[in-house]
Amino acid sequence: MPVQGERETAGAAEQNAAQTLCKTNPHEAMKPGEWESLCDGCARCCLEKLEDEDTGKIYFTHIACTLLDAERCACKDYPNRQAKVADCVRLTPENVRTLNWLPSSCAYRLVAEGRDLYWWHPLISGDPNTVHDAGVSVRGRVWGSEDEVEEADLEDHIVQWPNLLPKRARLKTPPRSR
Repeated sequence: MPVQGERETAGAAEQNAAQTLCKTNPHEAMKPGEWESLCDGCARCCLEKLEDEDTGKIYFTHIACTLLDAERCACKDYPNRQAKVADCVRLTPENVRTLNWLPSSCAYRLVAEGRDLYWWHPLISGDPNTVHDAGVSVRGRVWGSEDEVEEADLEDHIVQWPNLLPKRARLKTPPRSR
């Protein structure tokens, strides 16, 4: 059984391997599984967004795509999402650099910008729940689905939090449990 120090060393090695993968593999060179692993599972990209026609500024709402399971922060029909949701955008190495609505914490965006992933990213932490523990995911923050809100009423549901990171998520390392 490994002792505490050995577990921490193994964890650091996994973190370094994940950061190296992201730094040394351009998006275009990633295999499909590597590309998909960049998704941290926050589901912020699955929130309805509005664009100001005059300024191009993007406004997030707390209204989710009809296919989002807001508790799991996952698509209910990921393989068929584009056939079921006309405006669903498939993130690709070719388009990720041009999408101005990706949250600043999005791993696809971070890697495209040559930045490191946050401690709570599952590739770094080794735990898919850290994105929720850090308060980054939409879990518990979605008001409803696009099926429940008229498009004309979306302006009433604009929120700021998808553009922000909670303090604990901005830390360089995970907060210590008490």
